Amino acid sequence: MTDHFNAFEMSPVPDGPDAVAPDPFLGIYAMPMFVKIPTRDLHTSTDFWVRGLGFVDFFTIPGQIVHLRRWAFQDVLLVPVDDDAALSADPAAATIQVFVSCVLSQLESVANACRELSPDSVTGPYDTAWRTRDISIVTPEGAHVTFTAATPFTPDSDVGRDFASVGIFAPDDSEGRAQ
Repeated sequence: MTDHFNAFEMSPVPDGPDAVAPDPFLGIYAMPMFVKIPTRDLHTSTDFWVRGLGFVDFFTIPGQIVHLRRWAFQDVLLVPVDDDAALSADPAAATIQVFVSCVLSQLESVANACRELSPDSVTGPYDTAWRTRDISIVTPEGAHVTFTAATPFTPDSDVGRDFASVGIFAPDDSEGRAQ
């Protein structure tokens, strides 16, 4: 991993246990990546993504597409599909997985908002081996959305040592050594 370097300054994801989530990003840019999700009910899906997951309706072409966004580079396109055959013809459509970065303080409110809209839609929160706390949500169109927030990084913890053993060091260590 000697060719890798820290580039946290270019990420829209805030870091640290007291990080504050940025407002939705409303600028126009060439999207470096986005997710397109087919849905039988554009209105219900849009409502869930906006009120439950905290996206904004960036723009809509009625009956054709809803472009949703949270932070910079978190773009989702909802597109209508009229029949079950269109969804069942593509098995991947039923197992779409999207991972969305957030901050720790957002997990509870997102989980609660989604549970209000669909009581059995949320699993978690749960901690991962790569120092995140996550919640998993199943949306009305069947997409599996995981909101993932970094937990505090402790270089001398088991996780910190595991990271260092594969060449991943603390973000502020400019010499590439674990702190």
